Amino acid sequence: MVSIANKRSVMVLYSDTVNPVGHSVRIVLAEKDINVDIRYIQGNELPEDLAELNPYNTVLTLIDRDLVLYDEQIIMEYLDERFPHPPLLPVDPVSRANNRQLRFRVMRDLYRQVEQLTAEDEIAAANARKEIRDNLTAIAPIFSQKPFFMSDEYSLVDCCLAPLLWRLDHYGIKLPLSAKVINEYARRMFDRDAFKLSLSLWEKEIRL
Repeated sequence: MVSIANKRSVMVLYSDTVNPVGHSVRIVLAEKDINVDIRYIQGNELPEDLAELNPYNTVLTLIDRDLVLYDEQIIMEYLDERFPHPPLLPVDPVSRANNRQLRFRVMRDLYRQVEQLTAEDEIAAANARKEIRDNLTAIAPIFSQKPFFMSDEYSLVDCCLAPLLWRLDHYGIKLPLSAKVINEYARRMFDRDAFKLSLSLWEKEIRL
C-alpha cells in the first residue's frame, strides 16, 4: 500500500460526485486553496489502485504521499493541521472539543438518514426526510445567534452542514417558515467562493 501511495507527488482525493460527505472534504480543500488532484468516481466499481489503498472499499480516500486516510472527519482535521491557514478549528482545547462534538451530532442526527433518502423503500425515505426536517427545525433558532453555526468564525462544522443544505430540495425536504433562518444561513455559505469551487458538475446541476 505504501509503495503505491509513494508514487504520487501531488495530493489525491477520490470522491464521488453525489455524496455530501465527500463534498464536505472538497469544501475544506477549496477553503485552503490546496493543490489536489480530485478524481471523481461514478458507480460502485472502484479503480484497482483505490481498492488496494482503502481496506473498506469506500470511495472517499485522501492520499498525501505515504499517508492514506478514508474517514471524512480525520481527513478534514488533517487538512486543517497540515495547512493551517485559514484555520477551520479553534485553537483552545475546549472549543476544539465542542467543534468535534457538533460535527459528531451533525453526522449522527442528520447524515445517518441520507442513505435512506435514495433507498427503494419509500416509507424509509419518507421517514428519513421527516427526521432531517424535524431535526433542522428544532435547531433553527441556533442559526440566528452567530454568523456561523454556533461560532463567530467559519469552521469545519459549516463545511459539514453546507453540503446537506445544498441538497435539501433535491432530497424533497422543505423546511417550514419557522426555519427560514436556516435558509438565510445556507445562502451565506453558498455565496462563499470556496463553496462554489467545491461543486461537482452533478452538484451544480441539482440547483439549476
